[in-house]
Amino acid sequence: MKENGLLHFESIINERATEWIVFIHGAGGSIKTWKYQISDLQKEYNLLLLDLRDHGMSKHIIPEHKNYTFSIISADIKKVLDHLEIKKAHFITLSMGSVVLQNFMANYPKTVEKAIMAGGIFKANFTIKLFVHTAKVGNYILPYKVMYRTFSYLLMPRKRNQKARRLYQMQARKLNSKDYLKWVGLYKLFFDLLKSSFNNQIENEVLVIMGDQDYIFKQSAQQYVDNQHKAQFVSIENAGHICNIEEPDIFNYLALDFFKMKTTVIRIPRTKELSYTN
Repeated sequence: MKENGLLHFESIINERATEWIVFIHGAGGSIKTWKYQISDLQKEYNLLLLDLRDHGMSKHIIPEHKNYTFSIISADIKKVLDHLEIKKAHFITLSMGSVVLQNFMANYPKTVEKAIMAGGIFKANFTIKLFVHTAKVGNYILPYKVMYRTFSYLLMPRKRNQKARRLYQMQARKLNSKDYLKWVGLYKLFFDLLKSSFNNQIENEVLVIMGDQDYIFKQSAQQYVDNQHKAQFVSIENAGHICNIEEPDIFNYLALDFFKMKTTVIRIPRTKELSYTN
């Protein structure tokens, strides 16, 4: 049990860098979600990789909570930043991590510089509601590991999604049934947060990166960006929900460019040269 109550984290220090990138994985994920980003991004930045409560190696975090809120999860992240004396950082999130970051930005707006949301979740459309309610009901019928495996195929059904799907399934095994139920128990707060955040103007520059085959979340991500003055959208061709794993070279290029320069991103074809306009 962690006596200091900190999430498990790994910090990668670049002695020449002054800026940080903080990584927040999605539900069922872990630090390993970012294995293909570390090599490129550590050349320019200090990196902080976190395991959220119950995920990866973040087990038995003090204080324990019977039920979770997004504010509890955000406070966990802020506690690590304070411990490392990081006053401001860039953020990269994946999937459910984008929802966590939306709450984090609302609670700690001065802590966030720029943010990238990959496979972001922004609107509770019919498909997302069906997924969440199925997960809730399915807990009483099937083991949670079966549920995760089923959802991984629904989110990433194609053959070319196999690498991302396998990594997702391996990480999800770190959760036990009790932990899984606590995260599923966030469903009402999850819907409320998405509803309240969708039309609220964010103060931070945000880049939303989606795979063009992310058929569940892509449309609402585009709608979210259309409503925001400081958000940009890019899709990666032939990539699915976990686009940072399926197309790491393109993803890393986009991330470095976004954090280093103020550019407007145009749609990025996977098989063509990356295109930007000032």
